[in-house]
Amino acid sequence: MLVFFEQSLAYLAVPKTGTTAVEMALKPKADIVFANRRKHMAARRFHRKVAPFLRDTFGQNPDRIAVIRDPEEQIRSWYKYRTRPERSQTDRDTSNLSFDEFVLDVISDEPSPAAGIGSQFRALTSGRGQVLVHHLFAYEQQKTFRDFLSGRFEEEIVLKQRNVSPQVDAPLSEGVRKQLRQARAAEIELYERVRDADGHLQTEI
Repeated sequence: MLVFFEQSLAYLAVPKTGTTAVEMALKPKADIVFANRRKHMAARRFHRKVAPFLRDTFGQNPDRIAVIRDPEEQIRSWYKYRTRPERSQTDRDTSNLSFDEFVLDVISDEPSPAAGIGSQFRALTSGRGQVLVHHLFAYEQQKTFRDFLSGRFEEEIVLKQRNVSPQVDAPLSEGVRKQLRQARAAEIELYERVRDADGHLQTEI
């Protein structure tokens, strides 16, 4: 997570939505950098803990921005990422699973360590499902996000691909896709709202 005082922005990094590329491009400009385990702080924690701190300590009330990815593709990216050789023989290795098996594990009541990837919806919303960012962008519509950043920073912002997942075939059967859409209905609905808003959903908090 990155906070920028002059631009009045707080970037909340949702995993597998190009966060490393954003971090590499914007980290030198940030006034506050949350790294390691706090890099992917959920919006509700920011809302409860960090926003009051920024307001009371620095007089800052930044717009919160984040990116959401097509839910199936975000899960597929996790699957591919965890097939890397360095994950081999660990409890997060997915190289011995089909993508169908991985998805079923992800949406189960008790996911294994390999499938414990969380949820974009939970990362972005309150316990009641309220979106807790002011500007939510669709990962698949990168130009919209880049144009917004360039406008706020008053310079062209270039995001270069970083931390790319391995090229692995990961087909999903229609039966499992149907189960995924049922299990992640709220997340899919939110993503579709962003996509249908030309890749930029604005909300009030």
